[in-house]
Amino acid sequence: MRYTVALTGGIGSGKSTIARAFGSLGIEWIDADDVAREVVKPGSQALAMIVQRFGSAILQPDSTLDRRRLRERIFTDPENKLWLDNLLHPLIHVQTQRQLDQMRSPWRLWVVPLLVENQLQHRANRVLVVDVPRETQLIRAMARDGMTREQAENILAAQISRQERMAVANDIIDNSGTPESVIPRVTELHQRYLALAAAAQQE
Repeated sequence: MRYTVALTGGIGSGKSTIARAFGSLGIEWIDADDVAREVVKPGSQALAMIVQRFGSAILQPDSTLDRRRLRERIFTDPENKLWLDNLLHPLIHVQTQRQLDQMRSPWRLWVVPLLVENQLQHRANRVLVVDVPRETQLIRAMARDGMTREQAENILAAQISRQERMAVANDIIDNSGTPESVIPRVTELHQRYLALAAAAQQE
């Protein structure tokens, strides 16, 4: 298996910013959220099953899944959340593995927002956590997704704590500053991962 670093962090931590920074250094990466969108694209069997369960009101005018409305529907309904997880997680896993297998960079980056919540850390060689203060998370989430503070706090409350996430981290990036401020740390970690990947190939 090609050396894999799993990147995770809470909502609003800036995982995509860090992933793009590694990408600029020639590292291929995949985001679990992007894969999750692919498996429910219009015409997919998964989307048809979701509509059958939740009704056509779960769709946007362009026939794509209204992810925000779906999130609201399952947020306080454990039974529906479990049903959705059982439907999507196997599909996401297969598609993710297919894309990871096609990557040819010296090591590969796997961005997984719910890595620890779904106990997926064992599928990577190393775990990198992107961390920012709680207030920063809230501000960024509200600005990015147009949600209220209450909605952002509810999502944050449903995720594991920063401390729990840190407990499984091999490396941590403080992303509370500007995108430019993390470049030295990203470059440093890239060199470390290149060395670790090369060593792993010798084993």
